[in-house]
Amino acid sequence: MYMIRKIVRNLLLVATLLATKSSYGQTSRNLKQLDSLLEKAHNLGVFNGNLLVSEKGKIIYKKTIGWADASEKIRLTEDQRLHIGSIAKEFNAVGIMMLKEQGKLSIEDKVSKYLPELPLWANRVSIRNLLQYTSGIPQSNWNEIKGDADNMKYLKTVTRLVFEPGTEYDYNNNDVFLQRRIIEKITGVPYASFVTEKLFKPCGIKNAIFDPKETDTLIAKAYNDKKIQDDLHWEIDGWPAFNLLDFYRWSECINSFQLITPASTQELVIPFSTDDQTGLGHGTVEGNIFTNHRHDGTAKNYQALLISNATTSRTIILMTNNKQGNLDAISKSVILILEGKTYMQVRRSFIDDFAKQLKNMNGEQTLTLYRKIKIEQPNQYSFDGEKTLNQVGYFFLNNNKVVDAITIFTYNTKLFPNSGNMFDSLGEAYYVQGNKSKALENYTIAFKLDPSLESAKKMIQELR
Repeated sequence: MYMIRKIVRNLLLVATLLATKSSYGQTSRNLKQLDSLLEKAHNLGVFNGNLLVSEKGKIIYKKTIGWADASEKIRLTEDQRLHIGSIAKEFNAVGIMMLKEQGKLSIEDKVSKYLPELPLWANRVSIRNLLQYTSGIPQSNWNEIKGDADNMKYLKTVTRLVFEPGTEYDYNNNDVFLQRRIIEKITGVPYASFVTEKLFKPCGIKNAIFDPKETDTLIAKAYNDKKIQDDLHWEIDGWPAFNLLDFYRWSECINSFQLITPASTQELVIPFSTDDQTGLGHGTVEGNIFTNHRHDGTAKNYQALLISNATTSRTIILMTNNKQGNLDAISKSVILILEGKTYMQVRRSFIDDFAKQLKNMNGEQTLTLYRKIKIEQPNQYSFDGEKTLNQVGYFFLNNNKVVDAITIFTYNTKLFPNSGNMFDSLGEAYYVQGNKSKALENYTIAFKLDPSLESAKKMIQELR
């Protein structure tokens, strides 16, 4: 009997070891595919930066590839700090909710309570409006603003709001600016000091630096494809640069509700309307679980993306100092690789590379170029989805070349006849042109193909 139990135990041990080995082998292959994905993207000139992946709270993959500045002589390392763009707006949002939990403010309070020096419109704008980007405060001319004092001086000259607070959405850095000023007024310390002491230190973030200067060390400098390097000056202060691990620590801190409660976190992810940004980007909280959190940020040629999902127990962080506008595409390929599925290689952007030429071309000429590049350089550019020509169509639409936009969108509906989004784009172009019958026709097709298209539904109601 003892011998039988021993044999069974040994068989179970062997089975466990084989399963572990098989699982490890699959993970190893996946990680090699992640290496391949980033290396091919870097060789094509479409990725220069960091990738971190964690599962169940453990980092399973980290890779840094590329250069630290436009000279392309200094290698990028995971210790170097990069700006994360609008993701930094999470710090003022979380700071506001911390003060709320301490009873030092209500998000229904009006801005004038804390900043009485502002004009009368501050009596109508609540802190909630600032958090949801629904204040109605005019945008500053950010090309002319030269710092916090200059922006406050401008806001004191504003006499009218663009819309009644709480009635419309406008993604506006003045909402962020005023959150930071309110935090300073309540705490009596500079915003950067408050965030460093009350947010970063409890999260174990040690290397973040606010508003770095050219003389600071371990700062990866952002640059464009022409090897022109950005300066580090921003219109207003309060933008920290992070290294890879500190950025990850922030994500884990938010997911575990270390700074604010689940209820406060849930309040922060309530958008004004579907798909609008909130203080934490996009996300959902269910009970005591931050089920998903997604936020992207861009600052000149810096770009970052944070994706955290409780269902898969996975977090993905991407950072770059050479913006290519493709972090979303890279993240999708990363997820497919981790799930053992077929994935897309990341390629160059047709619209980015040929925008200068397209300015002097019409729709038909553009389609001729598109087909030519598709035949001659199929491995350098992405032609597998509807996005490529959709971007081109909006390029023309945004440059008031409506007829050319209609030409592009029409061609794309033929390539992707089952895509509601393509007909929605074509309907929008006809609407801008003033052709309401064609706009209604295409919006109707779009909504029939994809009933989740709220934009199409709204336009059909308006046009009828």
